[in-house]
Amino acid sequence: MTANPALARGIAFNGRAEAPLLRNVVEYGGRRALITLAIVTATLLEIVDVTIVNVALPNIEGNFGASIDQAAWIGTGYIIANVIVIPITPWLQRRFGRRQYYAASIAIFLVASVMCGLSGSLEALIFWRIVQGVGGGGLISTSQAILRETYPADKQGLAAGIFAMGVIVGPTVGPTLGGLVTDQLSWRWAFFINVLPGLLALAVILTMLRNPERSTKMPLDYVGLGLLAVGIGSLQYVLDQGQQKDWFGDESIVACTFTAVFGLIAFVVWELRQRRPLVDFSVLRYRSVAAGSILGMVLGISLYGSVLILPQYVQGSLGFTATLSGELLVFRAAAVLLFTPLVAYLSGRNIVDQRILVASGFIVLGISNFMLAGVTTATSDFWTFFWPLALSGLGLSQIFVPLTVSVLGAVEMRDIPGAAAFFNLARQIGGSIAIAVLVTILARANAIHHTELAARMTFDSPPVAEYVWRNGGAGAPGVVQKLNALVGAQAAVLSYADTARAVGLVSLALAPLAFILRRPKAALIAAE
Repeated sequence: MTANPALARGIAFNGRAEAPLLRNVVEYGGRRALITLAIVTATLLEIVDVTIVNVALPNIEGNFGASIDQAAWIGTGYIIANVIVIPITPWLQRRFGRRQYYAASIAIFLVASVMCGLSGSLEALIFWRIVQGVGGGGLISTSQAILRETYPADKQGLAAGIFAMGVIVGPTVGPTLGGLVTDQLSWRWAFFINVLPGLLALAVILTMLRNPERSTKMPLDYVGLGLLAVGIGSLQYVLDQGQQKDWFGDESIVACTFTAVFGLIAFVVWELRQRRPLVDFSVLRYRSVAAGSILGMVLGISLYGSVLILPQYVQGSLGFTATLSGELLVFRAAAVLLFTPLVAYLSGRNIVDQRILVASGFIVLGISNFMLAGVTTATSDFWTFFWPLALSGLGLSQIFVPLTVSVLGAVEMRDIPGAAAFFNLARQIGGSIAIAVLVTILARANAIHHTELAARMTFDSPPVAEYVWRNGGAGAPGVVQKLNALVGAQAAVLSYADTARAVGLVSLALAPLAFILRRPKAALIAAE
C-alpha cells in the first residue's frame, strides 16, 4: 500500500515542516496479533509496576531500615520521571523514529528493573526507579498511538478496547500479583518479574514494528525541557508529599508550589513561541482533545483512587490480607473484560454516540462509588463488594474505549502522537491528584469523625455504660483505651466511606462534559 503523494512530499503544518509519512502501517493477520501482544505486554508492565511495588513497600522498608517518608520516594521518583517524559514522547518519536524510541523505552525499563532488584541500598533503588520511570513514560502514549495506526479504520474500537483492558485491568492485577510475589518470593521479584515478558515484547518490536514516518534531525529545546522538568516535577512532588508534610504548613511544599506554577506557565509561553516546540500545544485546538484530556483526568481519579483507598480500608479495618484485597479488585477487572468488547463494537462502528457512552459511564461510575460508600462498614465481608465493584467495571468499560475513539478519531493522522500524549498525561496527573486529594480527605475526615464520636462517648450514654460494665467497670485497666480504639476504628471506616462519596460526586458532576466531545465520523477515524 503506497503512501499519500501529498504526504510523501512533506506538509507544512502550523508553520512547521512535518516529517513526511512514508507508508501506511496498518497490519493484518499473525503479524498484527504479535505486535498487539507485544504492545499490550509492554503497557501492562509499566502500569502493573506502579501498584505491584506499592504492595512490596513494607518489605522494602524493613529490608533497608527506611522510614515511610524515605520509602515513598520509590514511588514518587518513578511517577515524576514518568510524567516528565510523557508529554515529550511525540518529539522523541519524530527525532529517533517510533520503533527505535519504543524499543529503547522497553530496554531502559528492563535494565532499570534488573538494577532495582539488585539494589543494595535505598538510594540505589530510588535512582533506578527514576530511570525505570523514564523508560515507562515512553510506553503508554506511544503504545496507544501504535495500536491506533496498526488497526484499520473499521477496527478502531477493537484497538481502543485492547488498550483499555490493559490500562484498566493493570492497576487491578498489580496488587494481587504484588501480594503473591512478595509473600512467596521476595520484594526483589516485583522487579525481576518484568524481564522475561519484556524481552519477548522487545524482540517483536525490533523485528516487526514499522515506522510510519522518517526520523527527523531536530535540535533539542533545552530551555523547554528544563522548564517542563522543573514545573511538572515540582507539581508531582507537591501532590505526592503534600499530605505527609501538612501541605502549605511545610516550606518545601510552598516552594515547590510556586516553582510548579512559575515553571509550567513559563514552559507554555516559551513553547508557544518556538518554531519546533518540544510539546506541540496545537493539538489542543481540537475540541475533543481538550475535553477528552479533562475527562481523562477524571478517569484517572476514579481508576487510581479506588486502587489506593479500597485496599487500605479492607486491610486496615476488615483485616484482609494483601493477597485477598488484591483479589477483591478482580470483581472490577472481570466486568471490564466482559463488557469492553461489546462497548468496543458499538463505539468502533459508530452504532451508539460515543458521548452518550462516556456520559453514562461516568454516571454508572458515580453510582457505584455511592454504593461502595453504603457498604463501607466495620463488618463487611468479601462478597459485600461484588456489586459496587462490578458496576464500577461496567462504568469504566463504557468510558475508556469511546473516549479514546472520540479523542484520537477527531484528529488528523499526524497529530495522533500528540493527542495520545496529552490524553495519557491527563490520566496520569488525574491519578496523582486523586491520591493527593483522597489521602487528604481521608486524614481530615478521620480527625473530624474521631472528634465527633469521642464527644458522644460519655458514661451517661447507655451503650457506653453497658460496654464499660461488660469490661469490668470504669476503673478497669485499659477500658478507656479500648473505647478509644473502637472510636478510632469507626472513624476510619466513616472516612473511607467519605472518600468513596467524593469520587462519586466528581464522576457525576463532570459527566455532562462528555457532550463537548465531537462524535468522530468515519472519515476522521479512517487511517488515511
